[in-house]
Amino acid sequence: MAVITIDTSTYAQQLEEKQQRISKQFARFDAPELEVYDSPKTQYRQRAEFRVWHEGDDLYHIMFDQATKQKIRVDQFDPAAPLISELMAVMMDKLRDNEILRRKLFQIDYLSTLSGEILISLLYHKPLDEQWQAAMETLRSELKHTYKVDFIGRARKQKVIFEHDYVTEHLNVNGQTYIYQQVENSFTQPNAVVNEKMLTWAQSLCAPLENDLLELYCGNGNFSIALAGSFNKVLATEISKPSVHSAQFNIAANKVDNLDILRMSSEEFTQAMKGERSFSRLNGIDLKEYNCQTILVDPPRAGMDELTCRLVANYDNVIYISCNPDTLERDLDLLCETHKVSRIAIFDQFPYTHHVESGVFLQRK
Repeated sequence: MAVITIDTSTYAQQLEEKQQRISKQFARFDAPELEVYDSPKTQYRQRAEFRVWHEGDDLYHIMFDQATKQKIRVDQFDPAAPLISELMAVMMDKLRDNEILRRKLFQIDYLSTLSGEILISLLYHKPLDEQWQAAMETLRSELKHTYKVDFIGRARKQKVIFEHDYVTEHLNVNGQTYIYQQVENSFTQPNAVVNEKMLTWAQSLCAPLENDLLELYCGNGNFSIALAGSFNKVLATEISKPSVHSAQFNIAANKVDNLDILRMSSEEFTQAMKGERSFSRLNGIDLKEYNCQTILVDPPRAGMDELTCRLVANYDNVIYISCNPDTLERDLDLLCETHKVSRIAIFDQFPYTHHVESGVFLQRK
């Protein structure tokens, strides 16, 4: 059996190295002591993607070494959540002798939850015909007896959904459970335990604040739903249609009645706030009714453009969640003209890698 194992004895050292690196990088902003939130040492990833290798009658998952590009057989994957590890073995056993389901299969993606649900996507270099769908229904029926599992088939210009194209996650934050629909191929935080810690940290920032909250890049409402209880009203923007749809689902599932989601990019919202453009998507929303003194941003790796930074600087309190310390540092150069760093944290979303998730709380000077 080919097992991708983790030497957990190195975890404390690698987290310490991240702590030292980020503390040094942001020292010039006169930040307070860095808050550090660790990860489980194994079984922390709720998402995993593998190529499928065909070798005679055998069939197995593979990954590619990023440095050498060599393929690595993977029968067990220590970073993966327990449910993914278990279903990896089950899927190979079920597919290996099933010519209809294994033929032209080149990739399998797994999306699981702390709540025990898993969605498995099978990607093919062939049309998915009725014979394939019947074979998948049989497999699905077999596994449904044991697992909360669903399947998606993908091929060129084809997406076959058997029941749902999402899982429903339950996160515990400060003793309260939040429900989140997480759609296949849409962004979600891969390390659910660390996500709970991020939401707990954000709640600690917002508890003493008042008035209204604006969030840009809100995704499926991960932060805005957990923070809505600290504010009178919350207005959030997101450009991705699937993420907006999930956010609306999550608002209803969590019975949040003070949160509105707009499908707009941060650039469009900046134009709307400055009165430079009008948008039909704002029908029924009067921006002047919001007294937002706090803004939360969780931008992509590229960070924020300068216009969005200037918009963000208009707010007394800024919560900046970042997956790229370099673009965060660049944006802080601008934001710290008017704000000071009151708290800074790292969240080890990606153990044993160079990547680090950061959180900064800025307040007007």
